[in-house]
Amino acid sequence: MSFSLKNKVALITGSTRGLGLGIAECLADAGAKLALNYHGNREVAEKARESLQSRGAHVMVVRADVTDQEQVSSMVEAVEEKFGSVDVIVPNATGPQPQKPIEEYDSDFYREMYDFFVLSPFLLAQSALPGMKKRKWGRIINITSEVFHASVPQFTAYVAAKGGQIGWSRSLSVELASTGITVNTVAPGWIPTDRHVDDPQEDKDAYLSSIPMGRWGSPKDVGQAVRYFASDEASFVTGQTLCVNGGRTPW
Repeated sequence: MSFSLKNKVALITGSTRGLGLGIAECLADAGAKLALNYHGNREVAEKARESLQSRGAHVMVVRADVTDQEQVSSMVEAVEEKFGSVDVIVPNATGPQPQKPIEEYDSDFYREMYDFFVLSPFLLAQSALPGMKKRKWGRIINITSEVFHASVPQFTAYVAAKGGQIGWSRSLSVELASTGITVNTVAPGWIPTDRHVDDPQEDKDAYLSSIPMGRWGSPKDVGQAVRYFASDEASFVTGQTLCVNGGRTPW
């Protein structure tokens, strides 16, 4: 088994740094043509493109707010114009993820979490599905989180939105099961990236001590799980969630 993605086109949102870039690297190594999405920093996006091109990948960079219907539609059209129809979509983009008591949240933040983790995957799928259905092949792989399985406290907005994302994925997987399109989710644990550089060391130490495998996960660990779900070898697997967290949630 090679888990090859040769001649496949993959669109990964929030993919120019951190976890998203690690996923992109794994799909590039599998032979996929990559569309990297960013929203804020063009310079970082170009560095990611150059890095992936140095690995021999075919890469384009597309700016879009993944919670905006018009921008998502335009992004998918731009990818299809350059590379052809999108075969694999990986909704990965995220906003801030503060942990605080429920009394300190407001309704605007709850809506923001919903927009990132339920609305955005919907918009991406709706835009990419016509091409996938025409070819009778497609992969939708949502990046969720262990927080839903672990019921992490003081994280209610994020946990609720991730739970919604998992539920949406399960429902859509059954809806599309007869079309040759699979829908799965990868649920990472805490994967240290640049966004975690200022997190308290005591929090990092406590989390590490809770991982049965005794080591931190890496973006590559998550990327390899995405690569599996994207491959032909996973063609009979749909509606599933794969937790990539060293055994913290074995259920």
